[in-house]
Amino acid sequence: MKNFNLNQLLIALALSFCFYSCKNEQKHDNNETAQKQQKGLKDYYNEYFPIGVAVSPRALKDSAQAQLIKTQFKSMTPENVMKMGPIHPTQNRYNWGPADEIVAFAEANNMIMRGHALIWHQQYPDWFFKDAKGNQITKDTLYARMKKHITDVVSRYKGKIYAWDVVNEAVSDDSSKVYREESPFYKIAGEEYLAKAFEYAHEADPDAKLFYNDYNAMRPEKRERIYKLVKKLVDAGVPINGVGIQGHWSIFEPTETHLKSAIDKYASLGLDVQITELDISIYKWEKERRKARPDEQDTFTPELEQKQVAQYDMIFNVLREYKNTLTGVTFWNISDQYSWLDTYPVEGRKNYPLLFDKNLKPKKAYYKVTDF
Repeated sequence: MKNFNLNQLLIALALSFCFYSCKNEQKHDNNETAQKQQKGLKDYYNEYFPIGVAVSPRALKDSAQAQLIKTQFKSMTPENVMKMGPIHPTQNRYNWGPADEIVAFAEANNMIMRGHALIWHQQYPDWFFKDAKGNQITKDTLYARMKKHITDVVSRYKGKIYAWDVVNEAVSDDSSKVYREESPFYKIAGEEYLAKAFEYAHEADPDAKLFYNDYNAMRPEKRERIYKLVKKLVDAGVPINGVGIQGHWSIFEPTETHLKSAIDKYASLGLDVQITELDISIYKWEKERRKARPDEQDTFTPELEQKQVAQYDMIFNVLREYKNTLTGVTFWNISDQYSWLDTYPVEGRKNYPLLFDKNLKPKKAYYKVTDF
């Protein structure tokens, strides 16, 4: 009887140990899963480079989007509200409110800020290039207006914005030219306006990093023209600190070779390099606006998803390889719920270019770029 009771006791102790051990192991697994879910892109890439996102004031007012921004990103860029047209609509009036909201959000959540963009050939106010009679202004008047605009905007956010896209997209889409000659800035002042913009920005905030920013900057022929423009500025002693490679890419481009070659090329000038506007379209690159064709499906198929996963995987493998060169990576918009590519360039066509879906949930590509 004593042996029987002893055996029962040993079995009971063994079962009890197993129960508590398994329960504690499950609790540990649950805690580990919860901790992993709380990690964001900014945490996975903390030792590599700041991960940022382009936002609108409207997104910050949506609690779910605001929480996603705080959880996932270290840096923010205003998508539109700091561009010349929105922030300086009339000569004697600035629309500071929307930009101030984004800066305040960043400060409240210990995030860093990029400014976008001081000089661009689009989204400018009509008054900027005309005199009181509606005629084109002179070069001297242009420079006076540029200096005032840049000084006012940069000074307002001095110490709050660590980097500015000073000049945006000044290189022509015409492969036979370097400069975008149809730009109103170029028409009035020629190529000299680029140097002036950087000089005015540097005077307003000597500590800010100043970038030239452009798209298709990894395509070999445009890469060479961008390099030529930037090298000319560097050689002339213009206060430029970096090149922004707009990451408006797709499941079809860039190749690994083109991406690496572009980063190497710009870095060879001794400048910072950032990926400034990252999204991976499921469609081939187009620029001319058009309506959707009947055969174009507004569907994120498993095949397209897998191609997007593979492209994001390749790109982030390269970016991690260049962690000592790159000083920032910024996504252009938060999730597939809204993307500027939903309407550009094909009217009414939905796109799915980001790491979070329409419900703000991580997509397969998200797990791919965070599993390394």
